[in-house]
Amino acid sequence: MIDAYEDPGEPDRRGGARYLWWLVTQQAGRSALGSLISAVWMVLLAATPYLLSRAVDEGLTPGDYAALAGWTGVLAAVHVFNAWLSVMRHRTMTRVRMDAMFRTIKVLVGQSVRLGAALPRRIGAGEVVTIGVGDVQTISNSLTVIGPGFGAVVAYLAVAVMLVSVSVPIAVVVLLGMPAIAVLVGPLLGRLQGTETEYRERQSVLTARIADLAGGLRVLNGLGGKDLVADAFHRDSQRLRAQGYRVGAVTSWVQALGVGLPTLFLAVVTWLAARLAAQGAITVGELVSVYGYVAVLIRPVAFFVEFVYQVSRGVVAARRVVRFLRLEPMADTGTRDAPAEPAALHDPESGVRVPPGRVTALAASAPADAEAVVDRLGRYTSSAATWGGVPLTEIALPQIRQRILVADHEADLFADPLRELISGRADRDETAIARAVRAAVAEDIVQGLPDGLDTPIDAQGRNLSGGQRQRVRLVRALLADPEVLLAVEPTSALDAHTEARVAERLHEARRGRTTLVTTTSPLVLDRADTVHFLVDGKVTATGTHRELLDGEPGYRALVARDENAEEVMS
Repeated sequence: MIDAYEDPGEPDRRGGARYLWWLVTQQAGRSALGSLISAVWMVLLAATPYLLSRAVDEGLTPGDYAALAGWTGVLAAVHVFNAWLSVMRHRTMTRVRMDAMFRTIKVLVGQSVRLGAALPRRIGAGEVVTIGVGDVQTISNSLTVIGPGFGAVVAYLAVAVMLVSVSVPIAVVVLLGMPAIAVLVGPLLGRLQGTETEYRERQSVLTARIADLAGGLRVLNGLGGKDLVADAFHRDSQRLRAQGYRVGAVTSWVQALGVGLPTLFLAVVTWLAARLAAQGAITVGELVSVYGYVAVLIRPVAFFVEFVYQVSRGVVAARRVVRFLRLEPMADTGTRDAPAEPAALHDPESGVRVPPGRVTALAASAPADAEAVVDRLGRYTSSAATWGGVPLTEIALPQIRQRILVADHEADLFADPLRELISGRADRDETAIARAVRAAVAEDIVQGLPDGLDTPIDAQGRNLSGGQRQRVRLVRALLADPEVLLAVEPTSALDAHTEARVAERLHEARRGRTTLVTTTSPLVLDRADTVHFLVDGKVTATGTHRELLDGEPGYRALVARDENAEEVMS
């Protein structure tokens, strides 16, 4: 099975079926062993009727008890050996499943790291969760049935060969049975893939909505939008349930045919064998063996239908994994150096200009417009934005990342002691940490933790409140001390008193450094040197907070709305 630190290999991204085949070839020996064991196991199951017929014809009918005892002993030995094979088959296919699961997880994690900050801009959180939780499990389960599926085909052919010695017509009927089942089940599997794909898509949409609700419920309550979002969630969940019923309807037919068709097949072959026995064409022992063969065939046929069903679902899940693996990080085509001295950032698309060494605020009627500006200025999307007159797309990306920091208010918090969480890979001295903690008004967080800065923090800061998580993110950004800081809603989860102190200290901490803050909080806007007011993604007014309050009715209404929301939240 794949080691935790082993290279998972280069996955085949050409399609879902090819990805599944890649998983098989990555553990070809184990997959072949599982298929071999499954084939022998099922062939020996099919050999039971043959051994019974020998015991009847050579021992019981002529009264030869020595022969009867001999064949009975062989039958018992075969069953004991087959029981051991069954255990080994299960162990081997479990290892195949686990290897496929862990290998896929490693590939997905590697791709997530490769995409880096471009990940949330390429794919939604709901889609990632659905792939990581549901699709990985479906893919691994689909590989579990590969061995039994192969064994089912081998056992089926073995029984047909055995039946040739009994009756050619019966053997022909048996050989035609599997293709007939495939013809009947095939159209349903195609429909299953379609309904399953749509179900997965709806599931990812609903998962994303749940994530949004969990992260912004408090804000929604303050703005009075909880009922609107709840209605949308209800509609999406009803659509998902309806689609789940469609998937269930097709699945029930596939599984019903998997059980019903082999039983019907047993009845047809048994009727045919009984007629041949009545006519004297076959012996009683051969009749018993035919019945036994067909009875045993129920399991291989059921395994085969299950194999086709699970692989069909696995292909659907693998397609989503492949779609994720095809995503590419932002291309670094820049070759020019960044400005040697602090310089202005300019976004021609919106008209936003961020002068060096000053605190600039961006107030937008639609928060998404402000975030789009930050993405362009931070070089997370291709645009005509410039830095010191040089297009950002022409500057080497490592230089941009080293000097321009985008601090998102929903940035991930990894499980680590608080000191390492805010310091990252760099070694920070106590003075710098204390200065950043004070600037973010996070002294109470450090003092309230059992071991202060050495207290372990859960993943995503689950052992902190929403306001504490936001201040920890701000501490991390300020401690990095970038030349240019682009902060997205750094105080949106804070109460008014704390927000006012953060606004004052942030201005002091970033004095002489280039800073852009997106916010609609009057407490933060009042501390900014310059404020840009965005409507429909364009700058409609620029000035100080007081100037815009006096001369821009739209700005005044936006700030008043946010002020009212803060009063409700506090």
